[in-house]
Amino acid sequence: MATVNECRQALVEVANRLGRDPEAAARVRLNRGLACHITDLDVFFHGRLQDGQLRDLTDGDDPKADIRLSLTGADLLALVAGQLHFARAWAGGRVSVKASFSDLLKLRKLL
Repeated sequence: MATVNECRQALVEVANRLGRDPEAAARVRLNRGLACHITDLDVFFHGRLQDGQLRDLTDGDDPKADIRLSLTGADLLALVAGQLHFARAWAGGRVSVKASFSDLLKLRKLL
């Protein structure tokens, strides 16, 4: 079972990867609030997806977030480590995504 700190670090790593990808902003024009619920720990993190980057990542929920992700801490760590494919995890019910259809299409390009 993952710890809260490991999950926080995994999300920071996702933010760092997106920030290092100069083509991400060109691929995706999103300016949306993002909330991530780590279900087994019952903790939330939130930030902003903006121009292909994850910004202002912090602890806590954002009930007004446009995009909401739910997954276990172990699945988050596996996704970030490249051991779990996002589309397969989503199709298999291991990751829940609540977002508009157009946002889902744009997110696909980031992930």
